Amino acid sequence: MSRLQADHLFKVFGRRPADESAAVRALADGADREALREDGVTAAVVDASFTVEPGQIFVVMGLSGSGKSTLLRMLNGLLEPTAGRVVFDGDDLTALSPRALREVRARRVSMVFQHFALFPHRTVLENAAYGLEVQGVAPAEREKRAAEALELCGLAGWEKSWPDELSGGMQQRVGLARALATDADLLLMDESFSALDPLIRRDMQDQLLVLQKKLKKTIVFITHDLNEAMRLGDRIAVMRGGRIVQLGTAEDILVRPADDYVASFIQDVDRSRVLTAAAVMSPADGPLDPDAPVVGPDTLLADLCALAAAGPHPVVVHDDAGSALGVVQKEKLLAVMGGASAEGVAAGA
Repeated sequence: MSRLQADHLFKVFGRRPADESAAVRALADGADREALREDGVTAAVVDASFTVEPGQIFVVMGLSGSGKSTLLRMLNGLLEPTAGRVVFDGDDLTALSPRALREVRARRVSMVFQHFALFPHRTVLENAAYGLEVQGVAPAEREKRAAEALELCGLAGWEKSWPDELSGGMQQRVGLARALATDADLLLMDESFSALDPLIRRDMQDQLLVLQKKLKKTIVFITHDLNEAMRLGDRIAVMRGGRIVQLGTAEDILVRPADDYVASFIQDVDRSRVLTAAAVMSPADGPLDPDAPVVGPDTLLADLCALAAAGPHPVVVHDDAGSALGVVQKEKLLAVMGGASAEGVAAGA
């Protein structure tokens, strides 16, 4: 069973509920959301559906105004959908009472915001323990769990410090530790790293990936940065105009963009750090040279390029049992690195 399911979610803002309901029906029939603005209706999210599996990082990306943050706030009930439902571990969150929904947010779902939202009058430890305090956890237990979360986030020794004594990256680590301390089943991260300098931002991405290998949390991560989405996401939803226009893995989106909008987005992505041998290999045609370099299907193109440049042979791709899955030809590797079309890659150009 999927951990999280969004089922035909709409969020429409209008003057009256009747206007919102009529807009949902019109949008479901294919109406353009810009045309609805003339009637005073804003369609923020239009017919969004997806599932998130346990232990998966699901990234929602799009430009400002695409609806991604509105979508996130419907996932934990901060915004009520105009239509559709959110199912979390089998429970329909859209059918819960306000009190039951608050309990879900307090114990089962944690949120990490773009702006650190730390209390300046509380120490780092007290900030990290805040969610546990809301839950009513005893002081000794919440301090212990908060300290463990801070250590996971690389902040051991900073427990007694004040937020203004920390750098921006360290403050965001406190926000992440606060979310982890509650041991919530689901983390919602809204542009959590976008306010950070590029080097600190990459460091936080590294930190999240390391933590994910250890904790295997289910995460929904919102970003406007495609490189960040490609680096973090097990699956990615690309939004435009309130709609999800493509849903798939990083390789799906890079190799098979759904439309010109997505294709324009991916032009500047560093493909060598996203695509793998499995995405660019071709069937082996004839006997394989015993001197050819051998890699696994998950080998990144950055490493493939170095191997391909070192010798005359195609790179052979083996599975875990040592059986050949295919080969990567230099010509195809160069075409992909140069941004070949989806059709060209699929055809082995």
